[in-house]
Amino acid sequence: MKCYDEFLGWFNNADGCYYKLEEPQPPDTPEGKQWYLLTCNGGDLGDQREELLDGPPPGYGTPPDPEELARRALAQIGIRPPRIAVAPRKATGPGLVGLPVWMWGERAAQTFGPVISDDETERGLTVEITAVFDRIVWDMGNGEKVTCTGPGTEYKVTGRYAGKPSPTCGYHRGYPKAGAYAVNATTYWTVTWEGGGESGVIPVQRTTGDVAIQINELQVVTR
Repeated sequence: MKCYDEFLGWFNNADGCYYKLEEPQPPDTPEGKQWYLLTCNGGDLGDQREELLDGPPPGYGTPPDPEELARRALAQIGIRPPRIAVAPRKATGPGLVGLPVWMWGERAAQTFGPVISDDETERGLTVEITAVFDRIVWDMGNGEKVTCTGPGTEYKVTGRYAGKPSPTCGYHRGYPKAGAYAVNATTYWTVTWEGGGESGVIPVQRTTGDVAIQINELQVVTR
């Protein structure tokens, strides 16, 4: 539960209720006491009552947690795994043992950055975050991994590098054995945050689904 809600007040872990100081206080409030509106059962507006207390409950008035605000800002920027592709593609025909494989991913700010910034504010405290894309690690489905620093280059049969290794992201030596392989990738980001006199780092990674690739033996014709 959130520690503070602008409508419900402060959350008390001991009883699961939000406490909000009634303003103004009733004129007949006893000296040294204060009336609070309690909203219980996780913030259920149908479960409210008034209570006269000698002082605020535990946690009341606690300042916001800067790291919690940073994580809320991180959720807003929506970092996600890219849609990925490889060439050769199983759907259009097999590749061959020992020939280069191209890999690439969907280019978008939320998939490859390179940098995304945002902030979150609560009760006068603002936390700013900066998310920086670091790398993408491809799992080739045969126990080998390939690390690239960007989204790669889409393969085009009429392109400048057709029939050659990818200029930006590829499994250049190709698969050593024939077979069907499931390829996926994981992106890695570094998120730094600062606010309220504090700072920190949140490592972030996102893993894609699998794409299939079929590799066949290279047939040698002799006479």
